[in-house]
Amino acid sequence: MTRLFNTPAAFADEALEGFVAAHRRWVRRVPGGVVRATPTAPGQVAVVIGGGSGHYPAFSGLVGRGLAHGAAVGNVFASPSAQQVHQVAKAAHGGGGVLLTFGNYAGDVLHFGQAEERLNAEGIDCRTVVVTDDISSAPAEESAKRRGVAGDLAVFKTAAAAAEAGLPLDEVVRLARLANARTRSFGIAFSGCTLPGADAPLFTVPESRMAVGLGIHGEPGLSEAAVPTADEAAELLVSTLLGELPEGVETPRGLRAGVILNGLGAVKYEELFVVYRTVARLLDEAGVVAVDPEVGELVTSFDMAGVSLTLFWLTEELEPLWTAPADAPAYRKGALGPTADVSPESPENPESPEEQPEQTTVPQASEESRAAARTVLDALAAVVRTVDEHADELGRIDAVAGDGDHGIGMRRGSEAAYEAGRRALGLGAGAGTLLCHAADAWADRAGGTSGALWGVILRQVGTALGDADRPDAAAVATGVAAAADGVMRLGKAEVGDKTMVDVLVPLAGALGEAVAEGQPLAAAWDAAATAAEAAAKATAELLPRLGRARPHAEKSLGTPDAGAVSLALIARAVHGVLAAKND
Repeated sequence: MTRLFNTPAAFADEALEGFVAAHRRWVRRVPGGVVRATPTAPGQVAVVIGGGSGHYPAFSGLVGRGLAHGAAVGNVFASPSAQQVHQVAKAAHGGGGVLLTFGNYAGDVLHFGQAEERLNAEGIDCRTVVVTDDISSAPAEESAKRRGVAGDLAVFKTAAAAAEAGLPLDEVVRLARLANARTRSFGIAFSGCTLPGADAPLFTVPESRMAVGLGIHGEPGLSEAAVPTADEAAELLVSTLLGELPEGVETPRGLRAGVILNGLGAVKYEELFVVYRTVARLLDEAGVVAVDPEVGELVTSFDMAGVSLTLFWLTEELEPLWTAPADAPAYRKGALGPTADVSPESPENPESPEEQPEQTTVPQASEESRAAARTVLDALAAVVRTVDEHADELGRIDAVAGDGDHGIGMRRGSEAAYEAGRRALGLGAGAGTLLCHAADAWADRAGGTSGALWGVILRQVGTALGDADRPDAAAVATGVAAAADGVMRLGKAEVGDKTMVDVLVPLAGALGEAVAEGQPLAAAWDAAATAAEAAAKATAELLPRLGRARPHAEKSLGTPDAGAVSLALIARAVHGVLAAKND
């Protein structure tokens, strides 16, 4: 378990701070993550990777010459926000365009996609390549739904080596996609991992059993089997991967493959070598030539006791990229030429770009809207209290079939939203502007899918309220309805997918109906909160069709969705504020 930490919400930030302090030769800190200590060569494509914390050496440890130019680093098991990705990409950009590449998780796809749109709008040519190597997470005919696990390294290394060779963005993207198409991974585990501050692992495996087909965010395996010997584990890993060859590979015999035997956090290097001796023999017997095999911790999951095997089926153009030199804090291969020793104070290494400057002015607002803004801030304070009270339970619910980070993310997001709202109120903001400031802060600080979606919710409500008039019940209902539409559009979820949409749509519907009947806002919101609570409870009987819980659908049956529960809790907390104001 994770024993050394201060506060769980600060763990990721403090870990990154210490990482940078220990590796200044390779990296420097920028808002949102890290970039190489030396600037990207003019005209060179910048490869920016990223994802949640808890996977070291991925992602920050893979930044350096011959590997990534930058890494956006999110909270524990949560994607970095679009703002973080944008800031890291801007800092890494050398004029040749930017490739964003990351594992296929809903939050990462959402945030990196938003950052890509923003960079392109600013005139920076930006593309994305999503890694989908985990064969256990979806069948071959639905490979686009697969997770990215240790095969991340094969794709990152290919793209970065291509960029280092001076290839243009189109070629770097093509080769990264080819590498992804020819990479397959499969894993097993003997115990789950424990997040900072948690008193139990995200999942447990019965004594003398192992989980088969696990993810890297503490997701449980898809099935269980008896604990194997090291040789039996190697046989399972190799036979499973040889059982699904990439398109265009008819037989493994005579082919060359990059091999990654990856420890997930608690399996020691000596154990990995015992397993690899049989992996090497089995691949040799199958006629596969292992090229520059990697054995060690490369994409971990905190203290999970597990191991995964990745086969990267090489071609004549991919092999030189896989074997090319690299020099990063946690990954070194071959020899690179000397580079200038650039100190943090050197004019050749300018200070890291500042965070987005704090706004000191807000749009003019009416007195009525500024008065309503005080109520909005009270509601945000109530949200913070509610999330803090239920954070551990939200994490427990989320861990049943997900990664258990929902409570931490909601706590970070709600606290940031309140602080942004408090600053906006001090500047004289109206209700609409206050909510929009809170929306941006929530999305940026929380990261993950829920962070982005709560940013949409607050912004849509804020837009509907505006700053000119005293908000009435109709405006609030309009904003909540717009929020439901925005969340479904951005998150690609529908009612029945076992997400927060299953609560947000009934909440918006009940609120709209009550307001149409002429009920005052507090009474209408009470009816809406009641509908939300019933809908959240009902998600226990649904099977997830989206997100990290989808491969573990059966495991979640009987447990409500964490995002749905948190939304219902917040709806009731907001009602308490409205009712008190109405008294």
